[in-house]
Amino acid sequence: MSTTSTRIKDDAVAQPGHAQAAGPAHGSEETANELKRGLTSRHLQMIAIGGAIGTGLFVASGGTISQAGPGGALVAYALVGLMVFLLMQSLGEMSAKIPVAGSFQSFATRFVSPSFGFAIGWNYWFNWAITVAAELVAAGIIMDFWFPGVPGWVWAGIFLLVLAGLNALSAKSFGESEFWLSLIKVSAVVLFLIAGVLMIFGVLGGNSPGLSNWESRDEVFNGGWVSIISVFMIAGFSFQGTELVGVAAGEAKNPRREVPKAIRTVFWRIMLFYIGAIFIIGCLVPFTDPSLLASGEANVAASPFTLVFSRAGIAFAAALMNAVILTAILSAGNSGLYASTRMLYAMAHDGMAPKVFGRTNARGVPIPALLATAAVGLFGFLSAIVGQGAAYSWLLNMSGLCGFIVWAGIAVSHYRFRRGFLAQGNKVSDLPYKASLFPIGPLLAFALLILVIAGQNYEAVLAGRVMEVLSSYIGLPVFIALWLAHRYVTKSKLVPLHEMDLAAPKDVEAEAGGGSPRGNLSARNASHS
Repeated sequence: MSTTSTRIKDDAVAQPGHAQAAGPAHGSEETANELKRGLTSRHLQMIAIGGAIGTGLFVASGGTISQAGPGGALVAYALVGLMVFLLMQSLGEMSAKIPVAGSFQSFATRFVSPSFGFAIGWNYWFNWAITVAAELVAAGIIMDFWFPGVPGWVWAGIFLLVLAGLNALSAKSFGESEFWLSLIKVSAVVLFLIAGVLMIFGVLGGNSPGLSNWESRDEVFNGGWVSIISVFMIAGFSFQGTELVGVAAGEAKNPRREVPKAIRTVFWRIMLFYIGAIFIIGCLVPFTDPSLLASGEANVAASPFTLVFSRAGIAFAAALMNAVILTAILSAGNSGLYASTRMLYAMAHDGMAPKVFGRTNARGVPIPALLATAAVGLFGFLSAIVGQGAAYSWLLNMSGLCGFIVWAGIAVSHYRFRRGFLAQGNKVSDLPYKASLFPIGPLLAFALLILVIAGQNYEAVLAGRVMEVLSSYIGLPVFIALWLAHRYVTKSKLVPLHEMDLAAPKDVEAEAGGGSPRGNLSARNASHS
């Protein structure tokens, strides 16, 4: 059986009894290649928010309103939000029990099969590596607001260096930088919601349409359920990043306490931001307005947030909002680079990636994995070749499907985890965090994900637009090919419930006073496999 051998130390001086995480020892070289637990509760919460609030909210949300109307966009975001809530419960249960940097890849390997974990891990790495590239493209578009004569690839290169530099610091330093970057954009969203309400009531910005944009059913739900389903892709992409808390758990100081806390609070904050923002934009900007990305990709720079402030007659606020959007983009890219780097590091320790990517420097940062991931960010330079808007759309579509596949993997892994946990003689009450809606939660989330994956760009399929179909669905055959190829080479099979590795990292178990007898047995068995 493949076991997770991600080793972690505390970021401070080693505590008494603070043992090395589960995994075989291979001498001083392996002992040195450890991550360090330096992320606190506020870091975890802001990392989750920072990864989820970016271009999906500030840039792409206008497209959902334009396509499905304000009501249709609200329904799409609410349904995806429900699905994410169920997935976060599943992720919280597994991550609190087994907080490792490999997260979804480790869970898929332990609870489903090594081949499934192999495909999930590489899929997630690709997802966020491409997302970093998408954020770089978006950053170039936003910078065009101030410097229209500078090519987008110049800004993509500059910001790639900035993000790589931040990630080259310690986990604690990354968490601190992400905390402040996220705080800026969260504060901006709160101010936007307050200003939007004042504008709706006519207190700010002069004459207001009030709720007139919500009066006609045909306009509120433009295109009906067909349009709602079609914008699920964008809505799903917007919420991608909430699962980052699962990856960050591997470097959290007290994951058994902090992961459940982050799971309980972050989701509702993000839902408030998205639902509130969509409602306000729908009130103040008609869905027929060509500025909501309806007239072409070149209008990506005209964020609906920027439009609202501009129409309030506050030119300086519009420029300030553009700066906030840039901060949001860099924050999401920063988190994405962190997540994909840690995933590549974990796969290297599980023998699913070259061993060089499992090496860290003295500060516990996996520099080779970071450099390899940053190299994928060079896709941002596509903006100089095919145009900024086109590159952004392609990268958005490609990474979006990868995220849905990972979410489906979380649902499957959790369903199997809970069954294996009980089959090995444990009780649900033994779990640090319990997903209250099991088994309905993961099953419903998985069903919704299949619907989203299948119908995200059905229009392009029916119309025979080959390039659109390719960009939207390419992630699915790649995932299946990785899964089947690894299974063919390794002959791996489904992990039996009674043989699942339920061992948490040793430092976590030591701090908690030891795990269950069954979990300790799993740890001993793992050391001999």
